[in-house]
Amino acid sequence: MVVYLVDASPKMFTPATNKEDEKDETHFHTIVNCITQSLKTQIIGRSYDEVAICFFNTKEKNNLQDLAGVYVYNVGDRDPLDRPTAKLIKDFSCIEDSFMSNIGSRYGITAGSRENTLYNALWVAQALLRKGSVKTVSKRILIFTNEDDPFGAITGAVKTDMIRTTIQRAKDAQDLGLSIELLPLSRPDEEFNMSRFYADLIGLDGDEITEYLPSAGEKLEEMTDQLRKRMMKKRRVKTLSFAITDDVCIEVNTYALTRPTTPGTITWLDSLSNIPLKTERSFICNDTGSLLQDPQMRFQMYNDMVVKFSVRELSEVKRVSSHHLRLLGFKPLDCLKDYHNLRPSTFIYPSDEHIFGSTRVFVALHSSMLRLGRFALAFYGNPTRPQLVALVAQEEVTSSAGQVESPGMHMIYLPYSDDIRYPEEVHVTSDDAPRATDEQIKKASNLLKRIDLKNFSVCQFANPALQRHYGILEALALGEDEMPDIKDETLPDEQGLSRPGVVKAIDEFKASVYGENYDQEEAEAAAAKASHGDAAKKRKAITGAASVKSAAYDWAELADNGKLKDMTVIELKSYLTAHGLPLFGKKEALISRILTHLGK
Repeated sequence: MVVYLVDASPKMFTPATNKEDEKDETHFHTIVNCITQSLKTQIIGRSYDEVAICFFNTKEKNNLQDLAGVYVYNVGDRDPLDRPTAKLIKDFSCIEDSFMSNIGSRYGITAGSRENTLYNALWVAQALLRKGSVKTVSKRILIFTNEDDPFGAITGAVKTDMIRTTIQRAKDAQDLGLSIELLPLSRPDEEFNMSRFYADLIGLDGDEITEYLPSAGEKLEEMTDQLRKRMMKKRRVKTLSFAITDDVCIEVNTYALTRPTTPGTITWLDSLSNIPLKTERSFICNDTGSLLQDPQMRFQMYNDMVVKFSVRELSEVKRVSSHHLRLLGFKPLDCLKDYHNLRPSTFIYPSDEHIFGSTRVFVALHSSMLRLGRFALAFYGNPTRPQLVALVAQEEVTSSAGQVESPGMHMIYLPYSDDIRYPEEVHVTSDDAPRATDEQIKKASNLLKRIDLKNFSVCQFANPALQRHYGILEALALGEDEMPDIKDETLPDEQGLSRPGVVKAIDEFKASVYGENYDQEEAEAAAAKASHGDAAKKRKAITGAASVKSAAYDWAELADNGKLKDMTVIELKSYLTAHGLPLFGKKEALISRILTHLGK
């Protein structure tokens, strides 16, 4: 749960930069755009999160506590703190047009006034986050402002008292498990100074104050340019019983480290109310039409007899092992090949929640496998899909920053025999196989160095198909006419490949393998192919014209009546051209060729 606290004082409506060549965007516009983009990605990535948008330093007030200067923004029948909707995003993105007329802006804490709008805003945000337990829900308050000293307009004991009560309000909220974060914006004429007030509000000291401003700027950019992706929480997937022997069984938890990202599942909605439908299945007796409540029976014909089985009996018949995971034995690590890993592995870690002593047995097994260089072969699965798995022990890796890799075991799903293909090997003798020269190897190495991607990671590239899918859903939900621009990062980097050094390396490699005149030979071959194609097109056009001209005569009737000799040579050749026959010879030869083709 998160509450966005947005400062609505007049200073937020000043230009964010003093450069003339840039647009005069205000800090308020920046924050509205930032929150809008964050809400769009939140629906996809963390659809169960709940948000509230609250403005402070406003003329109008709208909150349950009836506190001045605080306006809780909401739309329709939605609760103030609830999951974001398309209507909320659509209306909030256009709030600048009507903000001054409907809500209004005012200077916050002014001299001679006892109203503390920042205190009121923290109180309202804390009240909005009252529901839900902090044990199961993460609660945050995000403050957006470009005023580093909200109490600068007042002095003396009044200022001291207001600062003390506001900081105490923030500490009370933090004691209840609420996290308070600040996303500051620096004005063109001065940089945001955390030491004036907000360092004490959120609890920063020492080096944390100087490091906070750059990290907050990066966080603001990330909120604006978030990638459309689903966020998977790091939690256990399943708890398994791991049978070491017939008498020793321990408990382990499984965790999914890597999983493919797919579009969300289809949800059926009511055509009138758009409420999700609940699917139920019932069994109806074919003879009586009554609803069957008892567990269904299965049967199998055996010696002309109907043998009945219950669902439980069938599951017992198919059961291979009484445990989810059963140890079968051990093998050397070199027996496990790379191609045995068919799908992402699962990480397993011991648990003493139900079986006390599981961690002790697991650690003994884990250390022995590391010491002897062995992996465990085990049976895993359910009655419908039994499978062999390899348990590979992973040693703990630590650094000065903390733990890099945790100790445990990776459960690798081994393939069935028909999952592995054995392609035919073609044995080529040394005389037949072409060998690269030292010069060609040198040029190829230079080319690879030029186009090598430094610090490459597959996480650097977004799936363009998924991004387009989410973009279409977003456009449909918000009623937008245009599709958002989706950048395909998997396409070749044409700008990078056109650098002089890369172009030179490519040309040198091509010249060493194909020769200096390769481009000219390719151009000549392409020209010859083009000319051949033009000739074929010309022949096809001539044949088509001849067919049209030949179709105007009844050649069989002309042959029967002996009138072919009365026709001109051009007319006779039109028939021969239409049927692909030779055109050489005198008129008598042409007539004879036509009669032979007609079977006369």
